Amino acid sequence: MRIIGGKHRGTKLYTLEGLNTRPTLDRVKEALFNILQFELPQSTVLDLFAGSGALGLEAISRGAQRVILCDKSPEAIHIIEKNVDKLKANQPIQIIHNDYLLALELLKKQKEKVDIIFLDPPYQSDFVEKAIQKIVQFQLLNENGIILIETDRTEEIIPKIDQFKAFELYDQRKYGRAGLLFLKNEKEKQKT
Repeated sequence: MRIIGGKHRGTKLYTLEGLNTRPTLDRVKEALFNILQFELPQSTVLDLFAGSGALGLEAISRGAQRVILCDKSPEAIHIIEKNVDKLKANQPIQIIHNDYLLALELLKKQKEKVDIIFLDPPYQSDFVEKAIQKIVQFQLLNENGIILIETDRTEEIIPKIDQFKAFELYDQRKYGRAGLLFLKNEKEKQKT
């Protein structure tokens, strides 16, 4: 696995062994960052299920101002730390070793606001809905902020997302088993 674009392009990253983590394929990563290219500069990015940290570090390489990487696995945190050291990025990178719900509570306590959130949890979990519920409740996403969801259950997740009136599903892609859903936070919708 490597950084595929931006100033750290070509940097090889350490990966997690085993089947518990599913890295985002390069072609999927390229597509999602092409869609987000104009949103990334000077943004604060949260990768809530970071695994090796590849998505967040790709965001740093492509101009994000700050990245928050969260994972509950000690092995993942170890790999993230190695990858952050290897990248030697000038931008601040915060690493949170915690469950995703506790991490969101911590960010609320820190009065954190982010521009882009990557949600790439284990495919057969209900973590997407629970995470979005807390993101809305804690008001963690800036106005016009974006949530990117990677899932293999797009048809099942879209109706569940529709209950969150604050978001508009503005783009949707499919790459083999992986589906990408792009949600935009719209302040006007929150008022209704």
